[in-house]
Amino acid sequence: MVHEKLNQSVEILNEIGVDCWMTVDQESGVLSDPVMDFIVGTGVTWLSFFLVMANGETHAVVGNLDGEKFQRLNLFRHIHTYRDSPRETLVGILDKYNPRHIALNYSLDSAAADGLTHGKFLKLEQLLSGTPYTERWISAEPVIAALRGRKSEEEIRRIRKAIDITLEIYDQVTRQVRPGWTERQVAEMITRARLERNLEPAWEEEHCPSVFTGPQETGAHSGPTDRLLERGHVFNTDFGVRVDGYCSDLQRTWYILKEGETEAPETVIHGFDTIVGSINAAFECIKPGVRGVDVDTVAREYITSRGYGEYPHALGHQVGRDAHDGGVLLAPAWERYGDLPFAPIETGQVFTIEPRLYLQHHGVVTIEEMVQVTPDGARWLSRPQNRLYLIS
Repeated sequence: MVHEKLNQSVEILNEIGVDCWMTVDQESGVLSDPVMDFIVGTGVTWLSFFLVMANGETHAVVGNLDGEKFQRLNLFRHIHTYRDSPRETLVGILDKYNPRHIALNYSLDSAAADGLTHGKFLKLEQLLSGTPYTERWISAEPVIAALRGRKSEEEIRRIRKAIDITLEIYDQVTRQVRPGWTERQVAEMITRARLERNLEPAWEEEHCPSVFTGPQETGAHSGPTDRLLERGHVFNTDFGVRVDGYCSDLQRTWYILKEGETEAPETVIHGFDTIVGSINAAFECIKPGVRGVDVDTVAREYITSRGYGEYPHALGHQVGRDAHDGGVLLAPAWERYGDLPFAPIETGQVFTIEPRLYLQHHGVVTIEEMVQVTPDGARWLSRPQNRLYLIS
């Protein structure tokens, strides 16, 4: 995968007209640039520099005791080691190519492209003082967004495997959960099923899974509580697993039947069907070149047209090596999302679609599906929840 992504990064540099992309990392075990998993595949100890040039040349400048590891990995064409200071080597590489622009990993809007810490930036600036290169910085956000977003067949295979396992575990929830369980018990059941498969959670275990039940409007990123699953309420979960380094992120909703009920009341069905309809409307809108904000608008207006309030978040985000994979968002034009909603959607990207609405006396109804952008539209990666799951 790292070889594949390195080669892909060269194609992207040529496509967007960038001469040089530089990643800077140090003490990866403490705080590492998210891009390291893509183009390096291992960590470093000392201040290190990884340069990808548009002509296909790749350079790694690493501390002397890290050198042998990188020689064995055989990822970068040129391995340079230093003992005292990397300045002479780094300046020599840049002098050789004299790049017009040097893309660095900083971004105002995308955390996935903001891996260069302020301290490392100041150190780089110090190392290159007196050269013209300190005037040539540009953000590598477009490079990283394309690298993370354009999924290969192998990346999609891993994501689909994670999705399939998540849906298997959700099927267990439908079979096993009963009224009177707590949110925490549901989460423990899901966690046991994950551990039986020797898998990691897709995000922090504290709220992976999240479980919410009853007439509450708790934020979506909090852990399960001892609140009981009661008849007449809906409950939902947000959960994903990591398989071979790639994630799933799916939500499902259940209704707990009252004594004598064989189906949910009309108010619950109407709310659930509204969520399904908004997801389908968004799905039909997704295609290369469409802006994320426009997809969000379609889903948002569908929900409000049926008498519900707006969901208080973005419609969807990209998924890959992380559950929140950075890059363009399916999001409204709110300041908190910066420019990400206005970027065009690209072929190969994987998105969630996850609207929600609140039903008084019952709880939150939400579904989260995963789709891949194709050259002429989108395709489902998850098996869509088109009917409300019932717990008797």
